Amino acid sequence: MSQDLDKTTEADARAAELREELAITDQRRAEEEEAKAEEAVAAAQKEESEKERKRHEAEERTAAASAEAERLRAEAAQTSEAPRAAFAPAPAAVEGPERPELYVAAVFAGAFLFARILKKIAE
Repeated sequence: MSQDLDKTTEADARAAELREELAITDQRRAEEEEAKAEEAVAAAQKEESEKERKRHEAEERTAAASAEAERLRAEAAQTSEAPRAAFAPAPAAVEGPERPELYVAAVFAGAFLFARILKKIAE
């Protein structure tokens, strides 16, 4: 009977040891999950601050562009007496003599290229 009692005591001791190891493992897993959650929060905060910084930089660029545009408008208003020749439209392109054979050649070349492209696509 003392052998049975010793085996039972050893089994109880081993079971207690296993429960303790399991509790330690569970505690470590919980700590790891908590650390991961903290890392995720830190990453999210960093990402949010980065987006906020980019948004702020974009606002600054927009404000600078608006100020520059306003300055140029004011400058243009002051120099409205500038010669209009600088803003005159360019003269119309000079047309050469009518040469229908050039049109035919251009159409033929275009059709040839179109056929080659379709052939490559079909392959």
